[in-house]
Amino acid sequence: MLIRKAGDVRSSEVTPQALYLRRREFIQGIAGSALAAAAALSPAAARRVDAQTGQKLPNVRKSPLSTSEKLNDYEDVTTYNNFYEFGTAKDDPAMNAKSFKPRPWKLAIEGHVAKPAAYDLDEFIKPFALEERIYRLRCVEAWSMVIPWVGIPLADIIKRAEPTARAKFVEFVSLHDPVRMPGQRVDVLPWPYVEGLRMDEAMHPLTIMAVGVYGEVLPNQNGAPMRLIVPWKYGFKGIKSIVKIRLVDYQPRNTWQVQTPHEYGFYANVNPEVDHPRWSQARERRIGEFFKRKTLMFNGYADQVAGLYAGMDLRKNY
Repeated sequence: MLIRKAGDVRSSEVTPQALYLRRREFIQGIAGSALAAAAALSPAAARRVDAQTGQKLPNVRKSPLSTSEKLNDYEDVTTYNNFYEFGTAKDDPAMNAKSFKPRPWKLAIEGHVAKPAAYDLDEFIKPFALEERIYRLRCVEAWSMVIPWVGIPLADIIKRAEPTARAKFVEFVSLHDPVRMPGQRVDVLPWPYVEGLRMDEAMHPLTIMAVGVYGEVLPNQNGAPMRLIVPWKYGFKGIKSIVKIRLVDYQPRNTWQVQTPHEYGFYANVNPEVDHPRWSQARERRIGEFFKRKTLMFNGYADQVAGLYAGMDLRKNY
C-alpha cells in the first residue's frame, strides 16, 4: 500500500468531514436520494457555525449582468471562506473574525490620479448606486459557489479619482493589523495582502467592489468592509478588507505570485486547460453538490472578457 505524507495530499482529494461522518447514511440513501448526498457535502452541514447577519443595504438594484444559476446557501457563503488574515482553515474566518470591527474605515486612493484622497468609506460610497450581482466564484482549489454580491462597479470608483494617462495598472492593498487580524501573527504569507489588475480589467463592467452579500452589509469573514470581485478570475484575486487603491504605471506583484511564483501568476484567469502544478483545474465541485462539473473557460464569462486577452499566450500568462 502506498502511504503518502499529509503534505503530499491535495486539498481537492480530502474527503469532506461531513461526508465522512455521514458515510453510512449516504450509502444507505444513495439509490434514492441525491439530495442527501449534496447536503452531506455542504460545509454548513459540517460546522453549523453561526453566520453573522448584518444590516440590510438600502436601495439595491438588480443587475442584468447576473447569472441565473441557483445560489449557494447563505450559511455556505459565510462559513466556508479563504481569508488567511483570520486563519488558514475554511471555518477559521467565521470563528476568528467575530470581534473584528470594520468601522470606522479609511480608504485611500492615490497614485496617478488627479484627485488623490483618503475617505471615510461610508461617506465615500454614498453617491454610488449599489447593485446586486449574482456571480460564480471559482477557487483555485477546484471548488465553486454562486453568490449574490452587492457592490459598485470599480470603473465608477476609478473615474471619480480621475486617473491620468500614466495609470496602466491598479494595485490594491489590504489592512495590516495583527492585533485585529490574528492570522497575520503568522508568516504564512507576506503581509499586507496585495493584488493588482490591468487598467482594462479594472474598468471592465463585470469588475466590482463588493460591500455586501445577500442584500446585507458584507460580513467580516467575507472581506468586510470592502473587497474586490473579478468573476472570471480565481477567488484569490478577490482581495479583502481593502484600505488602499493605487493607480500605477507598472505591473504590481500580487501576494501569491510573491509567495509561490511557480504556482501563481499575475492574471489568475480561470483556464481549465492550465493545471495548477499540484492538481487539475479541468473540473470543480460546486459547494453543496456531490458530482464534479466541468470548469468553464474564464469561469463562464468568456463571451464578455476573452477579448481582453486576444493574442496572449494564456499558458504563459497564467
